[in-house]
Amino acid sequence: MGGVKKLINAAGDVVGEALDGLTLTHPGIARLQGSTTALRRDVADVRAAGLVTLLSGGGAGHEPAHAGYVGRGMLTAAVAGEVFTSPSVDAVLEAIRAVASPGGVLLIVKNYTGDRLNFGLAAELARSEGIDVATVVVADDVALAGGAGAGRRGLAGTVLVHKVAGAAAEAGLPLDEVARRAQRAADTVGTMGLALTPCTVPAAGQPGFLLEADEIEWGLGIHGEPGVERTTLQPARDVVDRLLTAIVEDRGIAAGQRVALLVNGLGATPPMELSIVAGAAVARLRERGIVVDRVWDGNFLTALDMAGCSLSVLPVDDETVAALDAPTTAPGWPGTVSAGEPASVPAPPADRGESGTLPVDDPVRRGLEAVAEALISVRDELTELDREVGDGDLGISLARGAAALLAECPDYPGEAGPAAVLRAASATVRRSVGGTSGPLYAVLLLRAAAALPDSTPRSWAAALRAGVDGVREVGGAEVGDRTMVDALAPAADAFEAALRDGAGWRDALSAAADAAAAGAAATADIRARLGRSSYLGDRVLGRPDPGAQAVALWLAALAGPVRP
Repeated sequence: MGGVKKLINAAGDVVGEALDGLTLTHPGIARLQGSTTALRRDVADVRAAGLVTLLSGGGAGHEPAHAGYVGRGMLTAAVAGEVFTSPSVDAVLEAIRAVASPGGVLLIVKNYTGDRLNFGLAAELARSEGIDVATVVVADDVALAGGAGAGRRGLAGTVLVHKVAGAAAEAGLPLDEVARRAQRAADTVGTMGLALTPCTVPAAGQPGFLLEADEIEWGLGIHGEPGVERTTLQPARDVVDRLLTAIVEDRGIAAGQRVALLVNGLGATPPMELSIVAGAAVARLRERGIVVDRVWDGNFLTALDMAGCSLSVLPVDDETVAALDAPTTAPGWPGTVSAGEPASVPAPPADRGESGTLPVDDPVRRGLEAVAEALISVRDELTELDREVGDGDLGISLARGAAALLAECPDYPGEAGPAAVLRAASATVRRSVGGTSGPLYAVLLLRAAAALPDSTPRSWAAALRAGVDGVREVGGAEVGDRTMVDALAPAADAFEAALRDGAGWRDALSAAADAAAAGAAATADIRARLGRSSYLGDRVLGRPDPGAQAVALWLAALAGPVRP
């Protein structure tokens, strides 16, 4: 396997075993005995009704295509070859025989040389046996010039052709009309994609091409073959703009036209990113004056474990929209989605606390700003440390909260006293910092505010102690659990002790910062009991807890600007 990890048993068995699993989870689909063809379990009823039957397919590795589109209202059967390998002539012919109906058989074939040859010869042989067979070829790839090499490839737009043809066949239309509607969709849909990573064929055990960390591949096919150009990574909106510009110009889609949009993941693209692409694509089309009637995002026709996406745009009219909306039992097809506006409902008014103005020279403001600036400056350091022992978001989260603190701090109610300022800071942190850090820092500030009657050093010591107790209570952590408490608790002890010994404000804060640093360093020798670090066992040893390290860093910053 060359170090590539895949959840398979043997490379030679993946297609058949995947098909068997599909029939278990989707009982409307069966496997044709002795083959890797998926077909409707009720195929005998379809044939008896004399409906046109639809057959598509190609190499495996594009799931849910093609077997995922087998069902009432879409394909009658899908024949699969080995991964990225066209099925043999005999496999296709056997599938045609299995679905042959008095209404005839329509083959929907992607424009790859192997598929055209094998499906084409199988169609000829079937016709010689008296089976009425028509063929529609899909060549929706706009990245290639129409006359280049073997011609344009069939990409994710094929799925839309399946849907249009399936609705026509289910409606009982004759073969020539089903073929006409399918060919019309095939001729007008345009698709272009890009890859963020290559993919790995199980039998090969290594990627088909290599990309640097900041590179993307434009206009690739669906078998892991390289595209037409390689550039550096761009924001999603720029990616969408280039893909749509190529499609719209190639297909001659003008302002005022109605379209359906298919945002297709290539196998390893998170749903979050596909949603971002979908939002950008709808917005860009509307900027061009194009009416988006339907939009879908998800994995429709993939390339194994490739990260990336493709966009397919199909011009539509009422007839096409009705076909796209027609019901189907195919598990790979989603429900109807009309493209509206981003939906939202009004949020209840947030409690922003007391308002006012905090003077620039206020010591509490100077302290908060010093803490915020310190957390922003160590964002990458904390993120890297948290990536090693946690989930890698601590530095980013704290920097986000720090930025919010800097923005809102001038409007805190200084005239109401330091407790009101801390309450306002708690509200800022609560709103802006997610994960576990947000509520813990929010309660630290809130409890400190509640225990701060005035601005004397001893009152601040009591406030810090109350804040630490609040973190312990809410977080359920004690010293020795490898959390921020391992730095906070020693800091509170040292601050109180220094004041009892007659130390001034600056020296007491310095003592607290030193104690926090020592406590944070000591966590490198502690196995975690709480949080995500607890899942790593001994693997966290040797590296301090990121939360404790963050406390030590901001306390060191706090020891600088605050005066008695």
